[in-house]
Amino acid sequence: MSTDIAKPLAKYAAFKRRGDFIFMSGVIAVDPETKTVIMGYDDLPDHARKALGETGEFSVDLKEGPIKAQSWYVLDRIRAMVETNGGQMSDVFKLVQYFKDLRDFPNYNRVRALFFPEEAPVSTVVEVSAMMPSEDVLIEVEATAFLPERR
Repeated sequence: MSTDIAKPLAKYAAFKRRGDFIFMSGVIAVDPETKTVIMGYDDLPDHARKALGETGEFSVDLKEGPIKAQSWYVLDRIRAMVETNGGQMSDVFKLVQYFKDLRDFPNYNRVRALFFPEEAPVSTVVEVSAMMPSEDVLIEVEATAFLPERR
């Protein structure tokens, strides 16, 4: 099953439901319509830019913007997939987070707290040498949600 929100960039399922669980493929910050990597605050809606703390200072935003923008985009896609299936972010109980550079984790972690204000899911964090389809991709997140089927 796929939606406009979870449109895969290749031949794979963006997510699958198995019983009461929804398994989501790794999500990267690439707009599926334009096939462009989210590179910074300019690629996000205004409300996200404000929530992420865009400063308007070129050097600060240039340094923090790429990881914060990609983190927000990825987590927002996960939120959309869960909501498409009738759930909410609190139904996500596990994340596997792949980073090109683990030094980006603190900025990602602050963004993640916006999506999980009560309790963070169980997590695995891994550094990898590269991610597809571009060297500009800094993070990929895979998620699992528990969302009982309506019987």
